[in-house]
Amino acid sequence: MEPRDRSSYSVYQAGRGIEEVARELGRDPESFVVLSSNENALGASPAAVDAIRDHAAGVNRYPKSSQVDLVEAIAESWDLASEQVWLAPGGDGALDYLHRAMLDPGDDVLVPRPGFAYYAMSARYHHGDVATYSLSKADEFAQTADVVLDAYDGERVVFVISPHSPVGSEMPTSEVERLAEETDDETLVVVDEAYAEFSESESKRTLLGEREDVAILRTFSKAYGLAGLRLGYMMTPESWADVYARVNTPFSVNELACRAGLAALSDDEFVTETVETARWARDYLHEHLDAPTFESGGNFVLVDVSGAAPSGEGEENAGSAVADATQRRGVIVRDCSSFGLPDCIRITTGTREETERAVEVVNRVLAEVPEA
Repeated sequence: MEPRDRSSYSVYQAGRGIEEVARELGRDPESFVVLSSNENALGASPAAVDAIRDHAAGVNRYPKSSQVDLVEAIAESWDLASEQVWLAPGGDGALDYLHRAMLDPGDDVLVPRPGFAYYAMSARYHHGDVATYSLSKADEFAQTADVVLDAYDGERVVFVISPHSPVGSEMPTSEVERLAEETDDETLVVVDEAYAEFSESESKRTLLGEREDVAILRTFSKAYGLAGLRLGYMMTPESWADVYARVNTPFSVNELACRAGLAALSDDEFVTETVETARWARDYLHEHLDAPTFESGGNFVLVDVSGAAPSGEGEENAGSAVADATQRRGVIVRDCSSFGLPDCIRITTGTREETERAVEVVNRVLAEVPEA
């Protein structure tokens, strides 16, 4: 017996983990700085960690009341009805619920290139088809309604990432509104705001009070530091009140994630420190790297290393050459080849010490690698 042919499906390529790299190089994990996966440089919300400890003995129970409590807390924080919050195991889980609700076999989604691979993966899992629109490096990856509309052909769901990973650019609320206005009535515009806490722009949540064709994706992975618990949610139009219960899986978010999320929502001090640290590091990367960078609203910076030529056997582009060289020197950054940006690396904002070390190492690598 064989599974269905999935050879045409793309594979999500995560940033390399510290244990994986340390084993490969035969070194102590503590000797590395990991700035490849946009994780929180300060760790997890201390309030969330305390909540996990306090509730660990209760994991023999299904997360019934905790899910309800968390949904209500999120809804209150955004001034939404509880029915508008679709709690999920990570932002990717929320995408699955959305596609269950929105897609019939053969429906299309429109996704950015470069962009998060799971938009397309989830759509295909739910028997949808995928089209793409391109963000141009030559235009500083500018995100406008026109860029999307030039590729739009009546797709059922259109994805926008603001701030966009890996490039950092943002789409203003006015442009999202125009995009929704100029697409078909049966097209949903989804704005992925996974990195929005690090931006100085306001959330697109205001559009939910005005329209029924916009939804917003959020996560606890970044600003709250709960990536390992897999906790996210979708904010949806109020008219979708009964849909979530029909597409959700039973007790989809585990008890400890719910308890941690509840605690993290109130940990304003940690979020403030996280955002301030990320913004400082972002500015430091822009100012001190010896390579062109792109403006970013997230907790990362995209770096153009096209001036560096591959120097090792099997290396196909500048991004992989620089990423490999920095890794050997103890700093793990993201080679952006899998995003279709082979001449770029992405550096997550770290602590002050980590960020300064990353800049020192990357600049040293850029000085040593022969120019293309």
